[in-house]
Amino acid sequence: GTGYGGTQVNNFVTIKYQDTGPVAVEEEASSVPEAFELAQNYPNPFNPTTRIKYQIPNDNYVTLKVFDILGREVRTLVNETRIAGEHEVTFDAYGLARQTAGGLASGIYFYRITAGEFRQAKKLILLR
Repeated sequence: GTGYGGTQVNNFVTIKYQDTGPVAVEEEASSVPEAFELAQNYPNPFNPTTRIKYQIPNDNYVTLKVFDILGREVRTLVNETRIAGEHEVTFDAYGLARQTAGGLASGIYFYRITAGEFRQAKKLILLR
């Protein structure tokens, strides 16, 4: 089960079964992050998809956008309220093929997160 309270601690229980029923119960505690963090995308360089992880310490409205080297927005990956915790999104550079001829070109791009007062950007590289 999951507990969510003022200290925002999540508890998970794993039950192992055999033919005769449960044989072991293992409890794992996981806490909500204490700070905002935007991780480096992986893999980087990438083709055609990459994963971007971020964490937020409280429920917050989050935007995560990708920009080209000239600062033009090329994709919005997240634009909604997210619960406290760790999150991951996949950026598919070819997914834009329906909007632009062949998707994005090889090059350097930036992704930026905004969550409340927190703002951070990182570089990603697309190799086609």
